[in-house]
Amino acid sequence: MPEPFTLYKLIILYMLQKVDFPLTNSQISEYILDRGYTTFFTLQSVLSELEESEMVRMETVRNCSYYSLTEAGEEALHYFQNRISRPIRDDIDQYLQENKMQLRDEVSVLADYYKNTAEEYSVRCLVKEKYSNPIELTVTVPDEAQARIVCRNWKQKCQEIYEFVMKELL
Repeated sequence: MPEPFTLYKLIILYMLQKVDFPLTNSQISEYILDRGYTTFFTLQSVLSELEESEMVRMETVRNCSYYSLTEAGEEALHYFQNRISRPIRDDIDQYLQENKMQLRDEVSVLADYYKNTAEEYSVRCLVKEKYSNPIELTVTVPDEAQARIVCRNWKQKCQEIYEFVMKELL
């Protein structure tokens, strides 16, 4: 049986391998903390170590951390996956199967904004898939309030916008 810290790392790597999209810090935390594996602070330390050792890649968008598996993480998991007990792997598999669509929807539609050199706000909106971004759009708005509105509306209207763009361009 691996030491707990190692087991937590392997659980995270296993989860990331089983999905074809990044998982957020809160999605990983929800699974691990709800099952009582460890504390929030230990989990954050584990995630930090995985990132420092380049086993996971972390991207931050609008104060949300998204984690994906790197080649080094994939390789480590290949060698040590058998150190995760079958019941834990089965539980992760079942959890991901039951929640995959909800987890994917939470992370595949992204919007973020920043102040640009013209002192306006650029809002970057995208839909992520495993190997591509079917649509990526950057719009400029005059103030931060409008930038926040665009970010909020993108999640609800991205499908409709994508369909409109494709219809007009094809």
